[in-house]
Amino acid sequence: MNGFMYDRQQAVLYAEKWWNSYNPAFPHFSVDCTNYISQCLYAGGAPMRGEPVREKGWWCKPNNWSFSWSVAHSFYWYLKTSTIGLQATEVESEKELYVGDVICYDFEGNNRWDHTTIVVRKDASGVPLVNAHTDNSRHRYWMYMDSAAWTPQTKYAFFTIGE
Repeated sequence: MNGFMYDRQQAVLYAEKWWNSYNPAFPHFSVDCTNYISQCLYAGGAPMRGEPVREKGWWCKPNNWSFSWSVAHSFYWYLKTSTIGLQATEVESEKELYVGDVICYDFEGNNRWDHTTIVVRKDASGVPLVNAHTDNSRHRYWMYMDSAAWTPQTKYAFFTIGE
C-alpha cells in the first residue's frame, strides 16, 4: 500500500457532482465537510486502510468509519503523519496546490482544525477555488473570509495529495 496513483481529475469530478447533495453510498453528517472531502479523495483512488479500528487509518464502511474519515481535526493529523496508503505533503502556500489538493482550516487559530475543502479549479490569476460541505459551497475562494466561521486568527494548512 505504499504509494498510490491519485487521479486528481476523478476527485474533482466527484467533488463537482456531489457538492450540493449527498452520495447515498456513504454516511451523511450534519457537519459533513471532511466526510465529503474523504469521498472525493477515495474517488480519486486514495486507498482506505485501518478498518475496523476507528482511531487508526482512514476508512469508511456503511455503518462505521475512522475518525480521520469524518472529523476535520483527525483528518488534518492523518494527512500530516500518514506514511502508507493515503499520503500528503504539507506545502507552504496555496500557490503550490493543484486541483484535487486539500486545504484545512483552523478558524480560531487554536490548533483545533475545524474545516476541510478540496481545490477544484483556479481562477484566471491562479487563485484556488474550493468545494465544500456543511455549508455546501462550489468554486468558493479558498480563504473563506466570507464565512461566518472565519476569524482574523484563521490558520490554513495546505496539502498536496500523493507521494
